[in-house]
Amino acid sequence: MHAKTLPTAESEKFVLEVEGMTCASCVGRVERALKAVPGVETAFVNLATERAEVTGAAVVRALLIKAVEDAGYDVASRPVDLVIEGMTCASCVARVEKALSAVPGVTFAAVNLATERATVKGAADIAALVRAIEAAGYEAHAAAPAADVAEETASKKAAEEAALKRDVLIAATLTLPVFVLEMGAHLFTWVHMAVMSTIGMQNSWYLQFALTTAVLFGPGLRFYRKGLPALARLAPDMNSLVAVGTMAAYGYSLVATFAAGLLPAGTVNVYFEAAAVIVTLILLGRYLEARAKGRTSEAIKRLVGLQAKTARVTRDGTITEVPVSEVRINDEVDVRPGERVPVDGEVTAGASWIDESMISGEPLPVEKTAGSQVTGGTVNQTGAFSFRATAVGEATMLAQIIRMVEAAQGGKLPIQALVDKVTMWFVPAVMALAALTFFVWLVFGPEPALTFGLVNAVAVLIIACPCAMGLATPTSIMVGTGRGAELGILFRKGEALQTLHGVKVVALDKTGTLTMGKPRLTDLVLAPDFDRASVLAAVAAVEAKSEHPIARAIVAAASEEGLVLPEVTTFDSVTGFGVAAQAGEQKIEVGADRYMIKLGLDVAPFAAEAARLGDDGKSPLYAAINGKLAAILAVADPIKETTPDAIRALHALGLKVAMITGDNARTANAIARQLGIDEVVAEVLPDGKVAAVKRLKGMGTLAFVGDGINDAPALAEADVGIAVGTGTDIAIEAADVVLMTGRLTAVPDAIALSKATMRNIRQNLFWAFIYNALLIPVAAGALWPAFGLLLSPIFAAAAMALSSVFVLGNALRLRRFAPSQEVAV
Repeated sequence: MHAKTLPTAESEKFVLEVEGMTCASCVGRVERALKAVPGVETAFVNLATERAEVTGAAVVRALLIKAVEDAGYDVASRPVDLVIEGMTCASCVARVEKALSAVPGVTFAAVNLATERATVKGAADIAALVRAIEAAGYEAHAAAPAADVAEETASKKAAEEAALKRDVLIAATLTLPVFVLEMGAHLFTWVHMAVMSTIGMQNSWYLQFALTTAVLFGPGLRFYRKGLPALARLAPDMNSLVAVGTMAAYGYSLVATFAAGLLPAGTVNVYFEAAAVIVTLILLGRYLEARAKGRTSEAIKRLVGLQAKTARVTRDGTITEVPVSEVRINDEVDVRPGERVPVDGEVTAGASWIDESMISGEPLPVEKTAGSQVTGGTVNQTGAFSFRATAVGEATMLAQIIRMVEAAQGGKLPIQALVDKVTMWFVPAVMALAALTFFVWLVFGPEPALTFGLVNAVAVLIIACPCAMGLATPTSIMVGTGRGAELGILFRKGEALQTLHGVKVVALDKTGTLTMGKPRLTDLVLAPDFDRASVLAAVAAVEAKSEHPIARAIVAAASEEGLVLPEVTTFDSVTGFGVAAQAGEQKIEVGADRYMIKLGLDVAPFAAEAARLGDDGKSPLYAAINGKLAAILAVADPIKETTPDAIRALHALGLKVAMITGDNARTANAIARQLGIDEVVAEVLPDGKVAAVKRLKGMGTLAFVGDGINDAPALAEADVGIAVGTGTDIAIEAADVVLMTGRLTAVPDAIALSKATMRNIRQNLFWAFIYNALLIPVAAGALWPAFGLLLSPIFAAAAMALSSVFVLGNALRLRRFAPSQEVAV
């Protein structure tokens, strides 16, 4: 008998989600494969949960996954979200991404400077990822669930902002005397005379030394703690630029103050004020960035803030108030006027009106009665009701929305790839340029050449910070996707933002997208001497015997008008013609025109109406009562009220609009004429929609809009799939963009928002790159030969801080996006 293997104190636990298991033999096969991996002590596989739990010491997760795959099964790979601390510029982003990508098992790694988070896909475990980030010089930990993250992040950001504000005030207070003593003496003769006649120049330098040392190694110490180790690893970042630049000015001033004899004659000057002012200005820029960054993530904060804290649940016959996290599926939840709905559910008793604007972007409250669905986070208005919980925790609609917005905000657009390539080499290139600047001035510059070389090299180091480049794209994505969420437009994938702005063709499914998706009685024209109520009641009484969609629509119309249906005593279906019945004391006959002709009735009085209905793609029905032609009526799937405006808006954006439908060509063309649709693909079977989408893609980048299960393949095939959120979960999962409202005008809104966001990104990137391209030569002294102009390191620091603040401020303009203002591009 073998001894049981027990986990040791050093054991780690791994959980894998195994796909493809169907029976107990599968379980045994997976368990054997896992136990054969070196270091594995125990392996338990559960067929019901499709999970494998493995413990062992020094086990490599990637080997576990390979073992499962070699056994013929798949392991679901869920993205890992990490919170990263210490990143300050685009070089940091590139460095962290490189470190993560080098971890065995990682298939994808994206780092977002604005959110300070990384998304990693693959087989690597979190501990290995954290170690890789720490080895690169940063700190990291796994992200908590959405609500906890928001709270944790908000408090951390608030503390960081408060610390920066404190350090800026301390640095400014200490720097001001240094600036006045040195620059004041250079600019104003009376200041110079006052200094000389009181404390003297040497004592002035001693005082500047003391104050500057306090600035650099107090509030400014963060730059050296991060920048110098990065430099030692031959991986310099923005902190390295600041550290080298300020230490160069400080070190030179130190020699001038305490060992002036080591410097050539005429070069004994101090630049304490440059070092102190640079640190102060960059800290000020960091503080302004922190404030602006906080505002870019306000959409997530607002969404998380919509979550109710508690819920009143009926348990054991009594209503108990519990934390919302303790609500369980099928709990009966009580909601009073003015309260937020705590979780998703179905109304079981009572009625009310609910403000669902946080979900759909629609301002008008929605009526809820027994059987209606309610969504967690929405606000109850005047009534009280009870509902049965159908989704709780991370499964609620609000939690899903938060995850979608977070995923989109953390996404990386294709345009960012170019930025990443440039910024990876940018900081080392700047340091090389600064060194070149120093030597060129030292060799070719006027006297004092050493001083000129030092000042200009420091100016190059300080002005070239790539912060603005790193922030240009992610901040615009954050604000754009956040604004979209407020409008009921969810970008499930960040890259959909870039693809959507280049769309040339919008293809729309008809049923449920262009139309209401539910047949209705659209026309009822009466013959003389007949009234609507009696005719509709009689026809509905007959049609109530049928399950045909057209019959159900007529019965629903009578019900909506509150009509009492007469009792039907006899019923006869005339195959190929219509139906006949006795309803009360009346004989009712309903059918096509050929049925009326067969009955000897003249349909000519309704010829004009019949022609109109035919042009609209509707098939008219006729009703006869007691042998007399009583009415012509038609049932159709009515076009949504917002559809005509949506088509006009899409045309205003310069887009072609196509319709894909399974309806007959006559009906489809009638609707297309009515709406001004450019291209019609009719009589398409569900599996033919993908082929239709492929064909339409030949006209240009294509977005497909749909809402049904049979739309999912077409949504996936399109360049951008847009799901109407009132549709099915399967359609939503297959889409890149989800509209939380049935309002079709949200489609041009989404495209307009995409265009506005991409325009904003281009503006940011133009500013960031042009700014550096123009000002680095100026800082190096390019204007000196022609104009005698040099850029002071102090002004370089101010300009550098301004660059990042400009990019953030420009991104924040997207918060004011209004669709109607963005239609003309």
